[in-house]
This record gives sequence, C-alpha cells and structure tokens, in this order.
Amino acid sequence: METEYLFVVLGLAALFAGFVDAVVGGGGLIQLPALFAAFPAAMPATLFGTNKLASIVGTGSAAIQYGRRVRIPWRVAAPGALAALIGSWYGAKAVAYLDPAILRPLILLLLVLVAIYTFVRKDLGAVSTEPEHGVRSVLLALSIGLGIGFYDGFFGPGTGSFLIFLFIRLLGMDFLRASVSAKILNVATNVAAIAYFVGNVELLWALAAVMAVCNLSGAVLGSRMALRHGTGFVRKMFLGVVLVLIVRLAYDTFLR
Repeated sequence: METEYLFVVLGLAALFAGFVDAVVGGGGLIQLPALFAAFPAAMPATLFGTNKLASIVGTGSAAIQYGRRVRIPWRVAAPGALAALIGSWYGAKAVAYLDPAILRPLILLLLVLVAIYTFVRKDLGAVSTEPEHGVRSVLLALSIGLGIGFYDGFFGPGTGSFLIFLFIRLLGMDFLRASVSAKILNVATNVAAIAYFVGNVELLWALAAVMAVCNLSGAVLGSRMALRHGTGFVRKMFLGVVLVLIVRLAYDTFLR
C-alpha cells in the first residue's frame, strides 16, 4: 500500500475514532484495528504507542471542549487522574509478565452486565444525583482511577465506557459530567502509556502526527455534537459502543 494512500485511510480512521471517543470513549476500537491492518508485521507495542500518540490530542481537546460548557468536578477528577496515571504506568509494565488475553472473558462478562444495567435503568445518567463530594467520593475516585488506569495500560478496550459507567453509578454524575471526567482520566492514562512506550519502543512519529490532527478534528465535532444534543444522545452512543465492544471481544475470545 502506497504511503500517501495509507496516511489517508488511517487519517480517516483517526477522524472517526476521535468523534466516537469524544462522545463516549471507544476510539481505540476503530484506530487500533486500522493500524494493525495497515502494519501486520509491526511490533504490537509500536502500534499501541502510535495509537496513544494520535489519540491523546483528541482526548485532551474533548476534555477542554466539555470543560467550557460542563462544570468539571475537580474534587474527584484530579485525584482520579493522578491515580490513573500511576495505574496505567504499572499496567503497561505488567504486560511483560502476564498475557492480557487472559482478561478477555472477564471483561466480556462485565461489559454485558454494564449494557444490561444501562438498558434496563432508563434513568441512569439522565440527571445528576451527585452528593457534595467529600472523603468518600475522593476515595472512590482514587480507586476508579487506579483500577481502570491499570486496566488501560494492561489491556485497554472499553476504558472510557467503564470510567463513564462507574462515575455515573458510584458518584451520581450524569452522562455529560461523567464523560468529561472520563476524558481527564483518559488523558492521564495516555500520558503514562506514552511515557513508557517512548522510552522502550520505536514509534511511528510521522504517521502519529497526521493521525493526531485527524483525531483532533473528529474530537471537536464529537464533543460539540454531544454538548448540543445532551445526555440522551450520549447515552445512546454509550450503549452502541458497549455493544460493539461486546461483539469484538466475543469474536476475539471464542472465534479467533
């Protein structure tokens, strides 16, 4: 495949990934398979790192876009992001000792339960029921950040979806506030992963730069659409992404 054509195809994939990721997360579902299809002989770590470089720009932009219109709960988002940074770093290191594939059946089951719960609870995330965030909320945010951060560094699929669901279910946020909080933690996990990959593997810098610009464009479109259409739109997108994740993991677990 010619380099120019390759850049165009991967740029379009990054554009769509940025759009989806800005709304509910899950951009890796689009971007990573595109990279693996384009470079089947490349080291997986090289493609994972290139994907992180491309996506962090869009994720950061989405967080800024949301932050201008939605009040960010920094009391829980900041400690959660710090914990996610640490968790992601150690999750990336753990890949050297454990096979991430062992998590697939468990993650598949969890995603099915998340989808069922969200579908049955029509009011989930429709309105904010957040308490005044105190010590309990901070401890929950730290636990969420550390656990999901480790998971993102170690395995990854569904990180944004899990963050949004846990912020809604445990901290009472609506979908928009959960989404902006998830973006902040996602930026932290990406920073940690990039720091690890930059020091340990060769990355495709030129391609990452092109994909980052496209991912950024998609993120701007996605965040604006989510803000315009509100929590109902984000909820539908959330369910859609979770269902795609379920199908993808089921295929990887039982059919591949």
